[in-house]
Amino acid sequence: MEIKQIKNIIEAALLAAGEPVTIKRLQSLFIEQELTHNDIAKALEDLIFDFKDRGIELVEVANGFRLQTKTILQPWISKLWEEKPKKYTRALLETLALIAYRQPVTRGEIEDVRGVAVSSYIIRTLMDREWIRVLGYRDVPGKPAMFGTTKEFLDYFSLKSLQDLPTLAEIKDIETIMPELDLEQKPNDDAFQKQFKNNNEQE
Repeated sequence: MEIKQIKNIIEAALLAAGEPVTIKRLQSLFIEQELTHNDIAKALEDLIFDFKDRGIELVEVANGFRLQTKTILQPWISKLWEEKPKKYTRALLETLALIAYRQPVTRGEIEDVRGVAVSSYIIRTLMDREWIRVLGYRDVPGKPAMFGTTKEFLDYFSLKSLQDLPTLAEIKDIETIMPELDLEQKPNDDAFQKQFKNNNEQE
């Protein structure tokens, strides 16, 4: 089978799936052709290059590969929807950021950093979006739940892993909690801040 046909099949599969797809799952489409993991990886690499100057891009996130519109085009794409997108509160975003950077973390520990109570609505909203989950329970009186992020959180913000998170100190929207986190510098700060802001405005 020619590489062009393989790429066309993979592109169609990614569009049809509507969600991230792993290399293993893509490989299952070519059982009769006996394509290897490396064959699929090479086709994906070629597709990433093919979409370089297009309005869509192929990205790898926590749950696999997916096709998506480019972030820089969102000001135009968003006009397709008449209703204004939902915006999340500063408190919700601060809570999400704290969970992402300090996980596993309890509700009480989040409140200690922010200096205010975390409402049940915020935790419920984050769990409903499947951005956070209970990782376990702290071995202290009361056994408070410890929260952490999910693969869905990584997918939403186009991250492959938590190692791709930027430095929290560079995210201006939550600069009030900078002194408490003592994080090392990481790359892609501006990119994450822009992605965080854009996705917040779109949803």
